[in-house]
Amino acid sequence: MATRPPRVVAELGRPETPEETAARLAENSRLHRQRQTLKNLVLALGASLIVMLVLVLLVPRSDTPIEPDIDVAAVAEQAQIASSDPLAVPDLPEGWRANAAELRKSEADGVTAWYAGYLTPSDEYVGMYQGLEANPTWVAGLLERTLATGTTTIDGIDWTVYDNRESNDDVGNARYGLVTEAGGNTFVLIGTATTDEFETIAAALTPTVEAQR
Repeated sequence: MATRPPRVVAELGRPETPEETAARLAENSRLHRQRQTLKNLVLALGASLIVMLVLVLLVPRSDTPIEPDIDVAAVAEQAQIASSDPLAVPDLPEGWRANAAELRKSEADGVTAWYAGYLTPSDEYVGMYQGLEANPTWVAGLLERTLATGTTTIDGIDWTVYDNRESNDDVGNARYGLVTEAGGNTFVLIGTATTDEFETIAAALTPTVEAQR
């Protein structure tokens, strides 16, 4: 049987040595593995994108706000034990929603207050505070120690106005505030809402304010 002559490599102009043949075969094997790895990576990435697309299509979406809708009346009923006076639960029109309701105690002056946070129809914020046996220091703290800018009467109730909307000072949520007193309670409204929205919640507090006079 005739022996097959050694393979002549064009680049070399001569047959390969056994060492060169082994090196060539090893390099070809490495390149093949590299191509396979890249191919597998592309296939895995494509499969991941398909799975992600399926999940996006299957997960239901809703226009419901992510903020929790708190039942202020239910929380107030539980918290009523802290006060002999009725805790305010304003009856607000559609479009208002509560995202917080709780009793809060100020460590600075020891005042306990009933608090409810509301998001308005314009997606602004109003915080309602009912200070139980409150004092001027507590009120000043809520209003970031800003000064009163006037008074207004809403649904027969006189409120002191704190309008800081044009101020360049950092007043937190006290961009606008309304304050009134009734019996031993002090009602404070602060936030970023419009004047009309403040008047809406102030009017909704009228029954509670009048009941304590």
